[in-house]
Amino acid sequence: MDDSILEGAVKFMEDGFLEHEELFKSLQHKQDPHTLFISCVDSRVVPNLITNCLPGELFMVRNIANIVPPYRVSEEFLATTSAIEYALEVLNIKNIIICGHSDCGGCAALYVDEKKLKNTPNVRNWIRLIEPIKREVLKFTSDDPAKMAWLTERLNVINSIENIMTYPNVKEEYESGKLQIYGWHYIIETGEIFSYDLKEGTFKLLADKRGENA
Repeated sequence: MDDSILEGAVKFMEDGFLEHEELFKSLQHKQDPHTLFISCVDSRVVPNLITNCLPGELFMVRNIANIVPPYRVSEEFLATTSAIEYALEVLNIKNIIICGHSDCGGCAALYVDEKKLKNTPNVRNWIRLIEPIKREVLKFTSDDPAKMAWLTERLNVINSIENIMTYPNVKEEYESGKLQIYGWHYIIETGEIFSYDLKEGTFKLLADKRGENA
């Protein structure tokens, strides 16, 4: 193990924990997060840092390319689906954020020759969930890598929003105002976050609670 990780753990016990000691004591026997945060496993995406939230505020679900599969009940082992189900039915989450990001390797894998994914068959199969997005993107462009990435990442967020609406009671609670749903596109190199307006169908830059068309 990298020594810096061990040193970081010791520093947390000596300093970081003490700074929030009362908070951690209050979380000893229960959690009451206000937001389900679904993001990519990419190491550059740090949910608590992006949202400035403390431990206990976010219930996080992370997978390759922040994909939300359509809801279904199965004998398979459905990690993402079961975690979302738990957040909705047990924790009674009232906010959902689906956060995509720039330079997403999972989204980029859609356009990679499948032979290059032969050693990662499960990754290849997972990415097939968003194969329809590839077909949509190629209708607009096939020779501009930056535009293809941008379109794929944003359409992936929109697709995940559509899929989470298939989970029990989600659409009804969203339409009644009991549940808030947000789709974010986080730009790593600038720190900007663009939020998808479900009613207008556009991404807008988050800024002082007001959106600016992107």
